[in-house]
Amino acid sequence: MPFEFKRLEIPDVILIKPKVFEDERGFFMETYKKSDFEKAGIKGEFVQDNHSKSRYGVLRGLHFQRQPYAQAKIVRAVRGVIYDVAVDLRKNSPTFGRWVGVILSEHNKYQLYIPRGFAHGFLVLSDVAEVVYKVDNVYAPDYEGGIIWNDPDIGIDWPIDGPIVSEKDRKWPTLKEAIEKGWVF
Repeated sequence: MPFEFKRLEIPDVILIKPKVFEDERGFFMETYKKSDFEKAGIKGEFVQDNHSKSRYGVLRGLHFQRQPYAQAKIVRAVRGVIYDVAVDLRKNSPTFGRWVGVILSEHNKYQLYIPRGFAHGFLVLSDVAEVVYKVDNVYAPDYEGGIIWNDPDIGIDWPIDGPIVSEKDRKWPTLKEAIEKGWVF
């Protein structure tokens, strides 16, 4: 199989390690194969690819789409290094409010599968990073949601202090406030 699938501390979040074939010319790898992903429990039809570029210290997130436009994602860094984070927002989940974080880079070529019902964010640890991700539902601006990146109740251990955060991302509610708004899954 061209992939190794590793379930993380939150078992529904899966680290995907592709098999990379390298030689003096460069490398080749598969980044997605529906049949292999389905065998690993990653089901659904991915309908949109997104690509972002950010400089060192930029933190994007924590984002999600509210129902009925919730999105699962497969995230990878095609350039640079990021610290990628998923936060469980599924209120009936035993891991509700918990988070997992992994390093994704152009060097390790890892990908992270984040199911529906999670907030997602990443922090750029290299001079520049380009992040590509597949989603299984279209973006709907009226259903955009988020959680403040530094919510003390979640307690994400971001690897740098003083990240660059957009004004919009600084205004997201805390998890408690998101619960009150009915934004959790």
